[in-house]
Amino acid sequence: MGNLPKERITPDKVFISTGIDLCGPFLIKNKYQRKGPEIKVYVCIFICLVTKAIHLEIISDLTSQSLIAASKRFISRRGKCHKIFSDNGSNMVGANRALRDLNKLVRDRNESLYAFFAEENMEWSFIPPRSPNWGGLWEANIKAFKYHFKRVAGNSKFSYEELLTLTTQIEAILNSRPLTPLSADVDDLEVLTPAHFLIGRPITTIVEPFLI
Repeated sequence: MGNLPKERITPDKVFISTGIDLCGPFLIKNKYQRKGPEIKVYVCIFICLVTKAIHLEIISDLTSQSLIAASKRFISRRGKCHKIFSDNGSNMVGANRALRDLNKLVRDRNESLYAFFAEENMEWSFIPPRSPNWGGLWEANIKAFKYHFKRVAGNSKFSYEELLTLTTQIEAILNSRPLTPLSADVDDLEVLTPAHFLIGRPITTIVEPFLI
């Protein structure tokens, strides 16, 4: 295995260097037609390459408009990033259609997509082919998301609001996972999590009131 890329080991603000991937499709209930066809949606995963923090967005299709809208929501909540990296699809056999379509939008220099990148001063790059020192972070986060999703959802079909709620809760869980102990003291059970870089503490912990 090669050395970790500099974006993974260089200290920087959260989400300045971000990986992006797609997961799905997922089928949700049609809110407006009780017996209507189920609706296909995808989960767009943004991964901070430095802190391993993640941000999840639901998109309705694989168009440039949906990707731009998801990116705008991401930027509005997490701040602007400088570089976005995506898997080029050659790291896996039979790469999923969502990832192939995402890559095609970028490789074909989709006009609206590149106009958005230029306006936000963001640079999109593909990770090198067959590079586990890059792609492992993508695969681990997708695997973790699917694990929690399947445990809760099972074979159930959710509405859009239910899926959005579950996705956001899984985001909180993954951002509260331990990265490393905060001290060498064996009696100190506090650990560093991705959420520390977002809000200063794990999202899922019980907050103790500050007494003056």
